[in-house]
Amino acid sequence: MHDLKSPQSQAKRRLLDAAEQLFAERGFEVVSVRDVTQLAKANVAAINYHFGTRDGLIAQVVARHLTPLNEERLARLETLERKWSGKVPPLEEVIDAFVRPLVGAVRKSDLSERLLCALLGRIFSLQGALLPSSIEDQARHSSDRFIRSLGKALPAVSPEELAWRTHFVIGAMIHMLVNQDLLHRMTNGVSGVPSMEVTLGRFIRFACAGLREGVEEECAVTKGPQATFDF
Repeated sequence: MHDLKSPQSQAKRRLLDAAEQLFAERGFEVVSVRDVTQLAKANVAAINYHFGTRDGLIAQVVARHLTPLNEERLARLETLERKWSGKVPPLEEVIDAFVRPLVGAVRKSDLSERLLCALLGRIFSLQGALLPSSIEDQARHSSDRFIRSLGKALPAVSPEELAWRTHFVIGAMIHMLVNQDLLHRMTNGVSGVPSMEVTLGRFIRFACAGLREGVEEECAVTKGPQATFDF
């Protein structure tokens, strides 16, 4: 695989831009090398020259978006932890630090908001060989940091339960990003065309409610006399 950080020529950028558009519209599984080179007006051999393989092209697209996204997530989490100075940050602010970089990604991208959301959703759902090992390690580090922070905000939730709840939240985020057009069609437009900011606000409220489910009840029980011998 070619170096993910190698300098990008104009021809290479055109191929990446074309690939991103097609992957966003159709998904990684169905887009061929020929589809990409036709849209980029390049020779098929250009993929091999710049990326080695089709998987190498996918790896570069993934790295192009996930690396800055994960870096901003961690920076926001560190800022949040400094802000609360040893105290436990509110759950809403932790989730906000995790999803807020999506807004910045939309603003920086040449893709439309709709296409970039779809592309990010498809990238987040990638598994196995299509996800570069360096990016997988980076994503795992980011995930571990956030789960630790969530665990502090939700001490009544067991590690196993928190792992599943976080898994469901990530799934909901992927669905939110990829299927906005589908929601608009299925609701005959009732869902509206909200901005990314509005959508993230809704998502944060939904995610926090799911993560907190049952916690208040558990806390109420622990405060009662029957909790005196709580092992």
